[in-house]
Amino acid sequence: MRRQLRSRRVPAFPHSYCYRLDDQDEVNQNYLADEEEEAEEEARVMVVPDLEEEEEKEEEEEEEEEEEEEEEEEEEEEEEKEEKEEEEKEEEEGQGQSTGNTWWRKLQIMNEYLWDPEKRMSLARTGQSWSLILVIYFFFYASLAAVITLCMYQLFLTIDPYIPTFTERVKPPGVMVRPFAHSLNFNFNVSEPDTWQHYVISLNGFLQGYNDSLQEEMNIDCPPGQYFIQDGNEDEDKKACQFKRSFLKNCSGLEDPTFGYSTGQPCILLKMNRIVGFRPELGDPVKVSCKVQRGDDNDIRSINYYPESASFDLRYYPYYGKLTHVNYTSPLVAMHFTDVVKNQAVPVQCQLKGKGIRNNVINDHFVGRVIFTLNIET
Repeated sequence: MRRQLRSRRVPAFPHSYCYRLDDQDEVNQNYLADEEEEAEEEARVMVVPDLEEEEEKEEEEEEEEEEEEEEEEEEEEEEEKEEKEEEEKEEEEGQGQSTGNTWWRKLQIMNEYLWDPEKRMSLARTGQSWSLILVIYFFFYASLAAVITLCMYQLFLTIDPYIPTFTERVKPPGVMVRPFAHSLNFNFNVSEPDTWQHYVISLNGFLQGYNDSLQEEMNIDCPPGQYFIQDGNEDEDKKACQFKRSFLKNCSGLEDPTFGYSTGQPCILLKMNRIVGFRPELGDPVKVSCKVQRGDDNDIRSINYYPESASFDLRYYPYYGKLTHVNYTSPLVAMHFTDVVKNQAVPVQCQLKGKGIRNNVINDHFVGRVIFTLNIET
């Protein structure tokens, strides 16, 4: 730029040329302007590198600061990791000792709770506190027991030990059969004694109390066909009529020890539940009738009843209760199924027949009737 300006400032004019004063002033002014521009440009050129150097220094300082911060963060992380590792090691080392110490402390706390010799306290209470509590609870439970005993005593005063207070709900007698059978299903195979031997054992055990010798020793022979009414006080012992095992004949187990199960002609015994003061109405004995519940009636072609009347004789009524009628034995009716279809299940229903007897209660299959199943295989 200076060379150009100087070239402008020293032009090669011919010696013969003459300048005017105005042109010379204009040249001087242009020269001064160019000088100022050149100075400004040089100043700019000098300032720009300085700014760039300052910016570079600042950037370098910032990078150095960032690097230092990163290094500090890394150092802190490493220190934290080392501290955690040391803590974990200390915990692992102290676990064994701490478990033993904790159990020992627990035992000490328990022993101190049970008995603290310094404070002379047991279970966190002093002797005076325990004695006061025991006295309070003693009187509380003693008064409670006295009230309950008084209430029970008054209740028993209103109960007759010989006659039930409420008997209107048990007037219709219930019925049950022997031998015992699971779900009242009599399933057995004639050629396999193991399938029916338990029925024979059950019947023999049940009929032990009906042995002729025992009945003759304990009970009296009553006239049949009439009630055996006994007068006297309620607490007087009552006599009982004999019901001998021999009354059941072919189902007594005396003539056939297998009760017909070995020949596919099983015997099943039926008894009525005992009801204090029960008497069959109109003086007619209650009878038993069995038939096929559902299906073909020819599935049961023959049934023999023992006693032959298939009824409960009147001489066994009324019943006076177990406290006074000690030797009473319930009358039985045996059903001997001599001809039943084999190799299929036959549902059987045995009902009580008589005046005042209910045998069609839907929600109770044991009031006035009983239902069981015979399945005889050959």
